[in-house]
Amino acid sequence: MSFKVQDHYFKKAKKDEFVARSVYKLEEIDQRFKIINIGDNIVDLGYHPGSWIQYTSQKIGDDGRLVGIDIRPLNKQLCHLKNVHLYEMDIFDVKSTQDLGVDDKFDVVLSDMAPNTTGIRSVDQDRSLNLVEMVFFLYPLFLKKGGNSVVKVFDGHQAQEFLKNNRKKFDSFHFLKPKSTRSVSKEFFVVGMGYKGEDDAQ
Repeated sequence: MSFKVQDHYFKKAKKDEFVARSVYKLEEIDQRFKIINIGDNIVDLGYHPGSWIQYTSQKIGDDGRLVGIDIRPLNKQLCHLKNVHLYEMDIFDVKSTQDLGVDDKFDVVLSDMAPNTTGIRSVDQDRSLNLVEMVFFLYPLFLKKGGNSVVKVFDGHQAQEFLKNNRKKFDSFHFLKPKSTRSVSKEFFVVGMGYKGEDDAQ
């Protein structure tokens, strides 16, 4: 059954001229929770290959600004997008928004980051959680009070405990496994809405 799902969304992405099928995960999340708005300033952590960049660039319009970060070489297919600025760098090296050419915090933080998988579930879960923890660590630097966030997580006990302990950082906190996710995948997405800021989230 998972192969039929893969075929459908893979072909749909090609037809719709998106660089990857993962665009439909963000589309479903956004349609349900309305996290992306016209004019938003957004950062996409681990954007490669860039389907989330393509979708978000359309949604925010000419007045919005979208910054994409990835350790892999820049995807030149995205360079024509006027409201997009791409950086080839490690998020662990980012110390402030000024490292990304902006002075203000972002309205939305997106992260579809995943580790290089080993096939060993416990190892992959730990590596994924390390990335999730880094995103949460960056919220005070990156995310405006009242802002939204979408983060990919590999399910596991430690991940659930971490999210449980950090859900108070947002006014509302949702878990979603989009329909386009492969049935065998252990990934899901955490949608945080209304970031409280560090002072109010203690």
